[in-house]
Amino acid sequence: MSFNIALAGINAINGQLNQISNNIANSGTFGFKSGRANFASSYINAQPSGVSIGSSQSMDISGGFLTTGRGMDAAIQGKGFFVSRDNDGSTVFSRAGMFGVNENGEVIDFMKRRVQGYGPSGALGDLKVPTGAIPAQASGTLAYAGNMSADWDEPTVQPFDKDDPNSYNGMSATVVYDSLGREHNVTQYFVKGAGNDMQVHYVMDGEDVGLPTFLSFDNDGKLVTPIGSVSLDLGTPTGASPMSLAISYDGTTMFGGDQTTSKNRADGYRAGTVTNVSLADDGSIEVQYSNGQKMSAGQLAIANFQNENGLVPIDGSGWQASSSAGEPLYGTPGTGMAGKLATGGIEQSNVDMTSELVNLMGAQQNYQANSKVLSTENEMMRTLMQAL
Repeated sequence: MSFNIALAGINAINGQLNQISNNIANSGTFGFKSGRANFASSYINAQPSGVSIGSSQSMDISGGFLTTGRGMDAAIQGKGFFVSRDNDGSTVFSRAGMFGVNENGEVIDFMKRRVQGYGPSGALGDLKVPTGAIPAQASGTLAYAGNMSADWDEPTVQPFDKDDPNSYNGMSATVVYDSLGREHNVTQYFVKGAGNDMQVHYVMDGEDVGLPTFLSFDNDGKLVTPIGSVSLDLGTPTGASPMSLAISYDGTTMFGGDQTTSKNRADGYRAGTVTNVSLADDGSIEVQYSNGQKMSAGQLAIANFQNENGLVPIDGSGWQASSSAGEPLYGTPGTGMAGKLATGGIEQSNVDMTSELVNLMGAQQNYQANSKVLSTENEMMRTLMQAL
């Protein structure tokens, strides 16, 4: 009986050594969760039969954060797993947040698996980044806010003439785009009127356009009219579609002092090509274009489980779901039970090398002790046989 017990002990320690060696081998594997060998006494008909071994995973212990500076690297701060789909259609859950984009524009992880998330339509599936250029968009709105100096006097030269600085009090220039993505300069000329009134004249590329706008302010310097936006006809640039701007002067004031501009922003942009793809803290895939525009191509999905330790480890620093883990609960970073993202870095292995080496020495001693039991029993049996 002691022979079988010692043999069971050696087999269990072999299992422990396998677990320790696997932990040590994966100490540099990103997103790896260390395992632990759990020993349990074994009995047959109330008689000791040695030891059995099981294992568990340290899923609730996070690894350290390694800063990489890559825009497509991310680590989950808290619970949750990144979700990807392998070539065979199986779903893989991982803590290794190293992502990229393949030649088809699909967002993939470091094992070339297709990353899952919520696309522009809101449906869960493969994330894909647009690979083509975005067309130009003509400017349609202009938001302007500033201070029209109450110290201005009516110009000495009338009527307004853009070429004569004595016919206006101030000016402000804005870049706008036509339907072909070409830039045009729209300049506003401010002409002080009687009382708290102001006239705004418009010039695009050196030519007068549209009709003047009248601004009126109350005795507290607040804008009274116009309410809402005014429409400015910019004409039709050569080869392009007709242009018009809806101009808003909300927030414009008339106080003493110099003219100031706090807001001067028009929409529209040139055509652009993809220059960079990066992850935002909320898991959004941000696509940056050469014209300065940004576009979201979707949002990473994060999966949670009722029993993380029930997940089954597989090749490629990942896990697959099982009946003991429960059904995956999908969400986005920072919502529900899902942890927030830390971008620009990845999660390291949570293996504690000091503990593993201590466990290794303990396993060696236990192995030697059980081997000693076997050799002792073998010696006793030989002595007994010689006595017979």
